[in-house]
Amino acid sequence: MAPPAMALQALTLTPLPSSRRRVRVRVLAVAADQTPPPPPVPPSEPANSPSRLLRELAQRKKAVSPKKKHPPRRFILKPPLDDERLTRRFLSSPQLSLKALPLLSSCLPSAPLSTVDRTWMDEYLLEAKQALGYPLAPSETLGEGDDCPARHFDVLLYLAFQHLDPSCERTRTRHVRNGHSRLWFLGQYVLELAFCEFFLQRYPRESPGPMRERVFALIGKKVLPKWLKAASLHNLVFLYDDLDKMIRKDREPPSKAVFWALFGAIYLCFGMPEVYRVLFEAFGMDPDDESCQPKLRRQLEDVDYVSVEFEKRQLTWQDVAAYRPPPDALFAHPRLFRACVPPGMHRFRGNIWDFDSRPKVMDTLGYPLPMNDRIPEITEARNIELGLGLQLCFLHPSKHKFEHPRFCFERLEYVGQKIQDLVLAERLLMKHLDAPGRWLAEKHRRMLMNKYCGRYLRDKHLHHYVIYGESVQDRFEHNRRLRNPSTTSVQQALHGLAYCVYGKPDVRRLMFEVFDFEQVQPKAV
Repeated sequence: MAPPAMALQALTLTPLPSSRRRVRVRVLAVAADQTPPPPPVPPSEPANSPSRLLRELAQRKKAVSPKKKHPPRRFILKPPLDDERLTRRFLSSPQLSLKALPLLSSCLPSAPLSTVDRTWMDEYLLEAKQALGYPLAPSETLGEGDDCPARHFDVLLYLAFQHLDPSCERTRTRHVRNGHSRLWFLGQYVLELAFCEFFLQRYPRESPGPMRERVFALIGKKVLPKWLKAASLHNLVFLYDDLDKMIRKDREPPSKAVFWALFGAIYLCFGMPEVYRVLFEAFGMDPDDESCQPKLRRQLEDVDYVSVEFEKRQLTWQDVAAYRPPPDALFAHPRLFRACVPPGMHRFRGNIWDFDSRPKVMDTLGYPLPMNDRIPEITEARNIELGLGLQLCFLHPSKHKFEHPRFCFERLEYVGQKIQDLVLAERLLMKHLDAPGRWLAEKHRRMLMNKYCGRYLRDKHLHHYVIYGESVQDRFEHNRRLRNPSTTSVQQALHGLAYCVYGKPDVRRLMFEVFDFEQVQPKAV
């Protein structure tokens, strides 16, 4: 059969009556039959031969219908677990094994470790512990009873190194994946608070701006692969890749996740002093290194005194890590309080704010807290210092900063930001036992947005007591774009002061009872 020919057919127009106009028809396109002709059948091949049928089947297979899109696995409804299996799953979960350590138990894996997990621990865990400077004996032999946090270090250290690798089935299991992400969610805020406390005490006259630059230069995501390699841990993070030959987008996210998770595990098992030791000994960080110095800027002349313990010499990380407050100390963190509240604040005792505003602020915040002091003079001295700290929390930089750079809330605000991040992270971890770290990070970010922090302070009508400079007072009180960020700073400074004076429990009280960050308390009608 010959292929169809493309031809123009002549258009014959019937003669029209003279009463009508003659219409000229123009041909703009010609349709051609593009269907390929069927392959010629050899004359010797019968109609029902197998080769002919196979050839026709191959022709039909070339036109494949588009694949149907199936819903993602997370949207496919699964039958609920029956009561018996659900009870067995909860009772076998390591997260419910520790009643005395709720934060640590919330970061344990949600299911017992499998044989594959134990194999990795047997093969690589000794290398990790040796690089970090820990004894090679199993952590289960440390301490007495399950209530010793150090006994769970091996499990948490294993989870810290299990960054999500799409090609590895072991890191994609739920208990490993969630356990690792929950550890890095906690570890990032542990690192921020550790460096905040260290630099505030090491540089008692410096403003928080240069300190943030120092922290970023030490633990920014660009330099974290360098620290892992310095501690010989890069081979445990990238088992089959050469760190130096990897591109940034493949190298930095796993390094960041493992580094953060590592310090989450160390903080849970050994506390903040061990965080400092690993940072400055195992990883070899040097705060005086040339690459960690802040950029040069115009410095305001600081004519005020600093506390005596900062005058003699610059503190080292050993001083900060080994410091223990004396038994009759006024504050939970005495040296941090002295680093944030300058001694010259005593000149503000007895001013108008001290008489008029301080009692109202203290009444709203529930201060002073009842304390069991052996000597009444200690209680009185603490309350005096607390009043001066509150006045500093409400002292806007526009008032005295240019003549006295430390007479403003900036340093307390820096502490408050970091401690409120850590306190909320711990609370979210204990409330949502089965949530992955990314979900917790998003919830954390939404609850601590700056606009909310200032709003909770304004709901208590405390923004009326902020002390502004005379030249800008009218603008700040009537322009919300200026007022709202300043009230956020005051809110964070109050958290920093609560941490320095009464410790972390009082930050929890302010955040979740006084200011109700979770918005769960009933509103007044």
